[in-house]
Amino acid sequence: MTHKVRLLVALAVLVFATLAALLLHDVLSLARLREHRELLLGFIEEHYLEAVLCFVALYLATALFLPGALVLTLTGGMLFGTLPTVLYVNLGATSGAVLAFLAGRYLVGDWVQRRYREPLARLNRELAERGGSYLLTLRILPVLPFFVVNYCAGISNIRLRTFIWATSLGLLPGSCIYAYLGTQLRQVKELRDLATPRILEGLMLMALLALAPVLRHHLMKKKDPAAPG
Repeated sequence: MTHKVRLLVALAVLVFATLAALLLHDVLSLARLREHRELLLGFIEEHYLEAVLCFVALYLATALFLPGALVLTLTGGMLFGTLPTVLYVNLGATSGAVLAFLAGRYLVGDWVQRRYREPLARLNRELAERGGSYLLTLRILPVLPFFVVNYCAGISNIRLRTFIWATSLGLLPGSCIYAYLGTQLRQVKELRDLATPRILEGLMLMALLALAPVLRHHLMKKKDPAAPG
C-alpha cells in the first residue's frame, strides 16, 4: 500500500468519523423530536402545504444564519418521507445559499477582492481551477457551518453558477441519508436502533463521495504530471 493510498484511507476514516460525530451530537434533540412525533404527524395530515412552506423557510434560514440543518433534515424525513424531504431540503437550502452568496459578494466581496487583490491572487487562481471540487467536498462533508461556507464563497471569486451546481449536488448525499434516517424515527423505540448497517453504509458512502474530488485530482495528476497543483 503506497503512502498516498494510506493517506486516502485515513482521510476516508476521518470523514466517516466526522459524519458519525455530527449525528451523535444531536441525540438529545432527536430524543425530544421522537417524543412529539405523533403530535407532529397529526399536524402534517391536516396542514401539509403550510408545513412544507414552513419547513422550506426554516431551511432557507439555516443557509443564512441558523444552525440545526441536520436535525431539520431528520425531522423532515419523519414528517414527509425520504424523497419529498430531499426535494424540500434542496429547494430551501440552495435558495438560501444563493441569497447568502449574493449578500457576501455584493456587500463585502467586491471590496475584499479589490483591497486584497495581490494576496488573494494565488487563492483566486486555485479556486478558478478547482473551486467547484472544493465546494462540493465542503457540501458533502459539513466540516464548516453551512451558512459560513455560503458567505465565504460569496467573498471569493467562485462563479455563481459553479456555486449553485456544487451546492445542489453536494446536498443530495447527506439529505438522502438523513431524510431516510428520519423516516425510521416513526418506528424505532430507542435511538440506538437507528445505527443499522444500512445507515452506517450510507455514512461511509458519503465519506467516499467527499473524497471523490481528491481522488479525481490525484488521477488527473498521475495521468498528466504537468497539470497544476
